[in-house]
Amino acid sequence: GVEVGPQPQGVVRADILDKMRKIVKHGLDFVQLFNEGREFPPCTIEVFKIMEKVDYPRNKNDEIIAIIHPKLQDQDWQPLNNGDPLFLTLDGEVIAYKGDCMIYPTFINEAAYYEKKQAFVKTEKMKLTAKHIRSSVL
Repeated sequence: GVEVGPQPQGVVRADILDKMRKIVKHGLDFVQLFNEGREFPPCTIEVFKIMEKVDYPRNKNDEIIAIIHPKLQDQDWQPLNNGDPLFLTLDGEVIAYKGDCMIYPTFINEAAYYEKKQAFVKTEKMKLTAKHIRSSVL
């Protein structure tokens, strides 16, 4: 599957649709070349591994008491360090990130995840190395 976004539910954006078409085309081109016996050299790519889902701060009645801080909003895949602002309470208090390592938050404040009690997802950046590949079918 391919998920390209962000894009609100019920909205079709031309730029996002174009990105989706391009990534699907690249995937199909790869499959075609692989099936033709093309050898692909080793490569290294950066990926983001999910560490943990983070909920909004809640009170004893399970009601959300803080929103995503404005400095975090729209900062998906950007580094977040200890002390950086995460949430802003309805009283104006800043709740900062308290962690021992840099993280990369994703899916920040997405409407589809409110009911799943997810304000964002913590990820860590990693490098993956792939060996060369070639179809052995030919």
